[in-house]
Amino acid sequence: MTSGAGCLCGAVRFTIDADPLGARTCWCRLCQYIGAGTATANIVFPKDKVSWTGEIRYFENVADSGNHMRRGFCPQCGTPLTSEALERPHLIFLRIGTLDDPDLLGPEMTLWTSQAPDWACISDSLPRFEEQAPPVA
Repeated sequence: MTSGAGCLCGAVRFTIDADPLGARTCWCRLCQYIGAGTATANIVFPKDKVSWTGEIRYFENVADSGNHMRRGFCPQCGTPLTSEALERPHLIFLRIGTLDDPDLLGPEMTLWTSQAPDWACISDSLPRFEEQAPPVA
């Protein structure tokens, strides 16, 4: 399956030549910053099946999970685009909202519910993890 994704202004475009491996919603405090106060919705693919055109800039930090994260964004419009755990270099997470078809795969679980604000809307129909869930293979 081939899918596309991109940023708000169109300066970055992705081509994805694989089915998704999974999708998650994350309420960790770092994702709340990236999501402007809400959770992030992320979909994971094999990194070697994702290519892109355009410039991506990166911010690196250590997540509460202990993973060394590299988060990509468009330097033109600021759209958050990617996350990569340096401990799992074979995977890349894209923000579901960047997909041309955001219905490709919705979140299958919710992570870091212990850090969600009291007003957070968290689905009762999805598995919940107070902290990090087991990694995607």
